[in-house]
Amino acid sequence: MSVIFEYFWVADRDAAVEWAIGPGGDWLGERPRDEAGVDRLDVKRIDAHVVLGRLVAFAEAGSSDSGTGPQQVWPDPDKVPCPHETYPLAGTAWDSGLILEHIPESWRDTLAGVVADAVPMLALQWCDIAEMSWDYEEAADCVRMFVGLAQRAKAAGAQLYCRFCA
Repeated sequence: MSVIFEYFWVADRDAAVEWAIGPGGDWLGERPRDEAGVDRLDVKRIDAHVVLGRLVAFAEAGSSDSGTGPQQVWPDPDKVPCPHETYPLAGTAWDSGLILEHIPESWRDTLAGVVADAVPMLALQWCDIAEMSWDYEEAADCVRMFVGLAQRAKAAGAQLYCRFCA
């Protein structure tokens, strides 16, 4: 079974938590899921840290500063520390299995800056990494989708986020 990663953009951290987790981070309550109100992309096996990170690294070719990687937003690690070496305790935010991460603005800008002529080479490099099991055409389509999502987010002055269930 593959994990589905949901990438989307909204104005800020609070809006991301509201949409992806629930009002005020209440994962147990009802959450309005206005699917039409959020620009999003659902993909399998493309985690933010490794697979998307490799795409960004390929797109940054020659840049020595990739900045920091994705940062966890929810559960807030400052408020609800992850119980390492033990299973999450029932009743904590970790019990939901939901993870929300902020994609760095530098990554958004790098992806948004990819020109159409660069897509074939990026797709060729990306589909060759060990974590990818797609062929070239699927990788090229996915590169275009990520570039488009990043461009729309940047144009709106919004941030990119990734939600998945661990």
